[in-house]
Amino acid sequence: MSKKLLAVMSVMMIAVFVLSACATPTPTEAPAPVETEVPAPVVTEAPVVTEAPVVTEAPKFLACEVTDTGGVDDKSFNATAWKGAQDAAAQLGIEAKYLESKEVADFEKNINAFIAEKCDIIITVGFLLGDATKAAAEANPDVKFSIVDYGYSPVIPNVVGQAFQTDEAAFLAGYLAAGVTKTGKVGTFGGMNIPTVSIFMDGFARGVAHYNEVHGTAVEVLGWNTETKEGLFTNDFSDQQKGNDMAVSLMDEGADIIVPVAGPVGLGAAAAVKARGNAYIIGVDSDWFLTAPDYADITLTSIMKLMDVTTFEVIKSAYEGTFQGGSVVGNLANGGVALAPFHNLDSVVPAELKTELETLKADIIAGTITMNPDYKQQ
Repeated sequence: MSKKLLAVMSVMMIAVFVLSACATPTPTEAPAPVETEVPAPVVTEAPVVTEAPVVTEAPKFLACEVTDTGGVDDKSFNATAWKGAQDAAAQLGIEAKYLESKEVADFEKNINAFIAEKCDIIITVGFLLGDATKAAAEANPDVKFSIVDYGYSPVIPNVVGQAFQTDEAAFLAGYLAAGVTKTGKVGTFGGMNIPTVSIFMDGFARGVAHYNEVHGTAVEVLGWNTETKEGLFTNDFSDQQKGNDMAVSLMDEGADIIVPVAGPVGLGAAAAVKARGNAYIIGVDSDWFLTAPDYADITLTSIMKLMDVTTFEVIKSAYEGTFQGGSVVGNLANGGVALAPFHNLDSVVPAELKTELETLKADIIAGTITMNPDYKQQ
């Protein structure tokens, strides 16, 4: 091959190379983007904010007491019944309150006030509240009542009467007094001639009479006649001066042991006995050695009526849902009435007399010795 031909071919090859290098490549389309649906955001409702429920305590069970005119601090039956309500408050965790009656006209007003207050049980204290309690109970059959020293026949379904065979304990006190007296005379008086008062006086006088029968003595009782059921009365349960005057009169007649059955009026009698200095007092309703400590050294004993125990039990039955209308009777057998210890005057009572009293108590409980049927409690 000639050099000329080789040169031509080389030029042609270079040209082809240059043209191929300069050629624009065929563009390729980018793949179309795949559209993906973006999920719409899930819209959730905002949570409903509710306030926490307000927890309120159920109202406490409420026991309410309406006193007699002697007042709640009479150191006698009003105070003793109120102690039962206080014991219920302490032991059952309930609430207790009272309204004091200053006069008879307050009975209905105070009872109605407690009905309006929606008390769970209303305790009325004393024989004198009998009519007002009955009227209120019959007009309000859904309200529970209990009355101290009173009962109803026929029974009122929403009322529990609290009765006490007080003459049993008073009989023991009379026997004791007859065995201790130095003058041969003992005395008693009452606040009013109503059964819950005269039952003390009658039992006391009959106890003295029994001692006379057993021992052949002639101890005299001043202030009560078991035959006529008449005696000495102040016609008042609050004026202590009247009690003082009555005690002075009895001591002037020779009585050296006195039983005042007159609520706070009896404290006036105790003051007179203490001032005289040669006589003793026998308390009533509660243990006066404890409730009237100013007169502890002249208090021979007390004729106790345990209204605190019965009041507590009635309130408890209402609280526990076992309340049932009717009556409860406290006596020597069940401890509802009792003779208090002799305390500081224990040495005044001869050992033989103490033994006789224990035997006498057993005979009363057994029914060997019976009380005046006119005062039978049921």
